[in-house]
Amino acid sequence: MGNVTGLRCLGCGADYQQAPIYVCDECFGPLEVRYDYDAIASAVSRELIESRPRNLWRYRELLPIDGEPTIGPYSGCTPLVKADRLARELGVDELYIKDDSVNHPTFSYKDRVVSVAISKAIEFGFTTVSCASTGNLANSVSAHAARAGLDCYIFIPDNLEQGKVVGSSIYGPRTVAVRGNYDDVNRLCSEIADKYGWAFVNINLRPYYTEGAKTYGYEVVEQLGWRLPGHIVVPTAGGTILPKIAKSFDEMRTTGLVEGDTPKIYTAQAAGCAPVVRALHEESKTIVPVKPDTIAKSIAIGDPADGYDVLDVVRSSGGWGESATDEEIVDAIQQLARCEGIFTEPAGGVTLAATRKLIEQGRIAGDEPIVVSITGNGYKTLEAVTGALEEPRVIDARLRDFDNLFEGLHSNRDQEMVGAKAAAG
Repeated sequence: MGNVTGLRCLGCGADYQQAPIYVCDECFGPLEVRYDYDAIASAVSRELIESRPRNLWRYRELLPIDGEPTIGPYSGCTPLVKADRLARELGVDELYIKDDSVNHPTFSYKDRVVSVAISKAIEFGFTTVSCASTGNLANSVSAHAARAGLDCYIFIPDNLEQGKVVGSSIYGPRTVAVRGNYDDVNRLCSEIADKYGWAFVNINLRPYYTEGAKTYGYEVVEQLGWRLPGHIVVPTAGGTILPKIAKSFDEMRTTGLVEGDTPKIYTAQAAGCAPVVRALHEESKTIVPVKPDTIAKSIAIGDPADGYDVLDVVRSSGGWGESATDEEIVDAIQQLARCEGIFTEPAGGVTLAATRKLIEQGRIAGDEPIVVSITGNGYKTLEAVTGALEEPRVIDARLRDFDNLFEGLHSNRDQEMVGAKAAAG
């Protein structure tokens, strides 16, 4: 059996038994999974974790399942890349990219939360799983449902990037495109979940689903040699991942796996959908919903379900938040690709662009370990950068044609270098 003792309301503190529920009957607050941390501390150790297969279930004592995991045997344990070239460009000493763009099977951090949610859905006896999604979650639910042999319905906005539509449909779910943005989709799905009794991973299974995001933080700590970073920058959409990374750090200290001060945690949002960052900058306790208008569609959620948790965590950790325009997003995507060979979707461009601003402002110290969270793969969102890239140079299959091209390219480069030196004084 697992170490879950039940659910607890984050609003009024009411306790509940394990069930596919997500809001409190008393105050309508969100529910969160409770654990027996004394039992976990006595059962888990660094050596035990390191001895297990390299997937997210190496931290199973801290995850909300009661039996053996059934889904996600290859999810998690993504690289923590020491980004030395990027660090030099940003003027910092120790910079890491936590790269979930290569997560299995659908190349985003959603493979973590879905592995946990569908494992729990199976424990509860569900045979149909579903989700409301801006793309990555739909991909992951579709793939994991296919592997588990479950019926699957996914609900997405009707203007989603084609790569993410295909990236879901290939697994054979019933795909429903809803006219409107994500918030419209989510409202409809709440009604469908009540009527049809399906397992919606980010609605009635939300308390369990969100726990999967903790594995991102566990891995950062383990990959840093069982130490906490000084700073971590995380994109915010619905607000799931950032508070759970903070919870993972707290749990690792509570159970004796790591020591040290709480890292400063920063939220990053697109300028066209930044309700949490705006609340931070205005020193407000209220998050005002917005209508999204950004190329970063995977984080374009104008009314974030866990936005207030994000505010609380960021403020209590001593962190901050920044937003990025579409132009800044594309520039950061290109910089990460050029420096470190990592192609991120626009959400990662948001995170890196925000990190650059935070460093320039002096809010992130350049002599402390910094982690930048990359949560999705750029090959799903080619439309975002296509117009910013150089077109291929077309030549005939003759050596002299390439010689002429090569000479011209080098001549242009030399002129650019002379201009740059002159501008530098």
